[in-house]
Amino acid sequence: MTAPEFGIFARVFPIGPAPNVAKAIADAGYTLAQLNLKAIGFSTIPEPAEWRQLDPAIVRAAFASAGVSCWGVSCSYNMAHPDPTVRRSGTEKAVELIGHAAAFGARAVTLCTGSRHPDRMWAYHPDNSSKAAWGDMRAELDILLAAAAPAGVVLGIEPEHGNVINDAEAAVRLYSELGRDGDLVGIVADSANLLAGHSRATHHEVLERSFVALADRIVCLHAKDVIPWQEALEGRGVVDYRHVAQLYSRLGLSAPLIVQDVTPEQAAPALRLLRDCFTS
Repeated sequence: MTAPEFGIFARVFPIGPAPNVAKAIADAGYTLAQLNLKAIGFSTIPEPAEWRQLDPAIVRAAFASAGVSCWGVSCSYNMAHPDPTVRRSGTEKAVELIGHAAAFGARAVTLCTGSRHPDRMWAYHPDNSSKAAWGDMRAELDILLAAAAPAGVVLGIEPEHGNVINDAEAAVRLYSELGRDGDLVGIVADSANLLAGHSRATHHEVLERSFVALADRIVCLHAKDVIPWQEALEGRGVVDYRHVAQLYSRLGLSAPLIVQDVTPEQAAPALRLLRDCFTS
């Protein structure tokens, strides 16, 4: 069975200098990271003044010294916020981050397609399905696409139950609109998110349908469960990662798998569990 490269969110570990965070990642057994700049003491999307204190090349070198590379950089802000001033402020800062991403060694910059909820970008809101919310998200995305092309990175979009792009079907719709610009957008497939709102009896069907629809676009898998990791580590997991592994192999995927929402102590056991699912 084909196995991915296994990575982890850098923000799982205590905030600190890049060498400390990189060492913690490597000590847990990982060779790949998704970097949220909060992990090394900055804002997720830095303010202009922060860039004067932040050297991506130094961060990249510190990670490389520990044997860790950076798959992607998180750039989450509410792309569908009801206030256009808030949306555009986030987009302007995101453009700056996209321009620096490759210097961290990143192949992707991950986004949040947002929610009409004014305070929580991942919270469901009934207006998320409106034409206006879609149009506002697309307007911000178009600006980011123009920045991604010269930066040489892909924009990672993750279908989230509480966001404008909330499932595989919405992601397919986006690609149908983007045309050639679709090459600048990749899908982050999080099985737990894809299963949100579906009964357990339909989980295999939902994952089958979603992975088949998105297979050609998947640039990364995220790994968490719909229950706390400790319960999954004790054998009570809801997401069937053996099924995910079978889909990964059958569809010929080559994307990395990035673990999230674990504690530092759970990082190594989570890796063992997932490695077993993908290799046995």
